[in-house]
Amino acid sequence: MAPEQSLHSLGERVFGPELMQRQAPEEAGRPEIDRIILGRFACREFSEKPVMRHTIREILAVARFAPSGANIQPWNVYALSGAPQKRLSSALLEAHRNARTEHVSEYKYYADVLPSPYRQRRQEFGQIFYGSLGIAQTDVEARADQTAKNYTFFGAPVGLIVTIDRRLEAGSWLDLGMFLQNVLLAAAGRGLDSCPQETFAKYHKILREQLPIPEEQMVVCGISVGYAKVEPGLKSMPRADLDDFADFTGFES
Repeated sequence: MAPEQSLHSLGERVFGPELMQRQAPEEAGRPEIDRIILGRFACREFSEKPVMRHTIREILAVARFAPSGANIQPWNVYALSGAPQKRLSSALLEAHRNARTEHVSEYKYYADVLPSPYRQRRQEFGQIFYGSLGIAQTDVEARADQTAKNYTFFGAPVGLIVTIDRRLEAGSWLDLGMFLQNVLLAAAGRGLDSCPQETFAKYHKILREQLPIPEEQMVVCGISVGYAKVEPGLKSMPRADLDDFADFTGFES
């Protein structure tokens, strides 16, 4: 079975056919914002179709209206395209292939020990994602090769590097998350695909060599932006049922 076929069939077993078909979100009465949210996915293969500077400026100009405590707006973005983006990708790939153990992110993304149910969700992601690519979970080099594609921005014509002032507290990271979601949705609303990528944070030293990132800023993530090369068979990982995470008190039936 071809990888894309196995991915689709696995996704259908995990999500059910109704979720697998939601990439055509023309359901009557559904708000447009719902269709954009449900239709967005993490694209990992982009076409060479260019994205203009003015489009990225529009996306960021909209995204900046994310809420933030006391309106401090704790985000910084470095947008790359063309030759500078390719130079950065080359430097990142070189480090990933030959010195990846020498680089580490300045913040911890995952807890050392993930409690239930988060541990199981992470394991399920690995099974679905790497399984769809035919990569065994024990195949360290194949997984590293797949990770390397991040540093080419998956072929996207635009890469964004996002930072936050390291002197800020956890609340500002909450604000930054809302800004990042705005970027993804504003891109989707313009027909663009995207992929947020935490893995860029690991190579912050190389990013500082290539970009004017001051010392007080911490690299949080990158975002690839462009047009999907192919329509993926599976657009979303399984999501917890609403009743698994939401509690309602005081509402009328």
